[in-house]
Amino acid sequence: MHLSQATMASMRALARAALVLCAGLGLMRPTCAQALPWVTAWEAAPQSIPQGPGVPAFRKAAELRDQTLRLVLVPELSGSTLRVRISNRWGEQALRIGAAGVALAGADGSILVPAPADGGHGGPDSRIPAPAALRFGGHAQVVIAPHAEIWSDPLPWPVHAGRALAISLYLPRPTLPGTWHRLASQVQFLSRPGDHVSDRGASAFPKRITSYLWVDRVDLRPRAPSGALVAIGDSITDGMRSTLNARRSWPQQLAARLRADGVHELSVVNAGISGGRLLSDSACWGPPLLRRFGRDALSVASARAVVVLIGINDIDFAHTPPRRGLDCDAPHLQVNATLLEQGLATLARQAHARGLRVYVGTLTPASLPPASEALRGQLNAWIRSQRDFDGVIDFDAALRDPREPSRMSPRLDSGDHLHPSDAGYAAMAAAALPMALREAEAQNQRLP
Repeated sequence: MHLSQATMASMRALARAALVLCAGLGLMRPTCAQALPWVTAWEAAPQSIPQGPGVPAFRKAAELRDQTLRLVLVPELSGSTLRVRISNRWGEQALRIGAAGVALAGADGSILVPAPADGGHGGPDSRIPAPAALRFGGHAQVVIAPHAEIWSDPLPWPVHAGRALAISLYLPRPTLPGTWHRLASQVQFLSRPGDHVSDRGASAFPKRITSYLWVDRVDLRPRAPSGALVAIGDSITDGMRSTLNARRSWPQQLAARLRADGVHELSVVNAGISGGRLLSDSACWGPPLLRRFGRDALSVASARAVVVLIGINDIDFAHTPPRRGLDCDAPHLQVNATLLEQGLATLARQAHARGLRVYVGTLTPASLPPASEALRGQLNAWIRSQRDFDGVIDFDAALRDPREPSRMSPRLDSGDHLHPSDAGYAAMAAAALPMALREAEAQNQRLP
């Protein structure tokens, strides 16, 4: 029995008591929801942005000068109250936010507003909440110190799973971003000069980027007791080479499948970082999973379980040629199965110590050289046979070409022989679905 089970039992009892109290008092559902704990509905694991004269422009984020940033993100849970975390974790200068707001995202950088009262139609637009300001300690403006982060004040505002939000931040002073999530797989918007947080249209937002700057987490007060399932790993979890703006990473497709199956009390949170490794740091991709696991997975609000898929870059980057200047693959650490197994087992112990279940995925086919492929096979054999984790998701079996198991099936390959296509990510979601349904059932068993 894990040490935290008694604590978890107490939390479940408190949640049940809160619901019983709400029902006994005849309180409105939104009021009852305030008694429920926060649940993370969206995450973009933060990374440092390489700096210096030797860094290519495509590895940097441009300085913002008196501009508004409008980020589009899709929560995987419904709720009645939200809060947004803004991270300056990797920033070397204070981050000044002059204004911030939330709205439903429209197309091309626009936001949606409610239809007029006399609009004469009762369609979905009549249920659009009005854009709202985010505040910080009651203030519209906030300064976030270097290496710090801050949550917005709780905002009663309805959120629906799968429906895109626009989070707008006005940066009044020249600001060089130091913190981002590089691969958003979603177009984001930068404005002309000025505070355009409240602008309904897109005309003030002519510039496009495909990274999340500063905003790294959205939590909700759900409408019913809920939990989070965290997917963490490298680019294959992050969704590299999936279709832009289509939400086709395997965690996103898993979340959509759960909703289609009537599961609405389990969010699927994506904490993948492209280029990430289990054991090694990187100037471009960030700290190893061993070091960021607590921050990006175990600290997720109301996390119930974690899916770990990591190791292919540890194997592959050991053999990539060193580069002059910025070498994103450095250090080129030579790894073996024992090092990787010990690292994965450490993650399992850390998750269990926090009372979370933890699942591990087999490494997917990557058309590796013979020695690297042998190491992948050795690690996958260990993954399939060991008992440190609560279960195994055989992503390798879901993607491999039956005629040549070291390769991805051509119909599931994005074309680079490493990253799946949208169809490949769908196959991964299908492989993970039985586990997620069991987690959802366990979540239902927590209800009174």
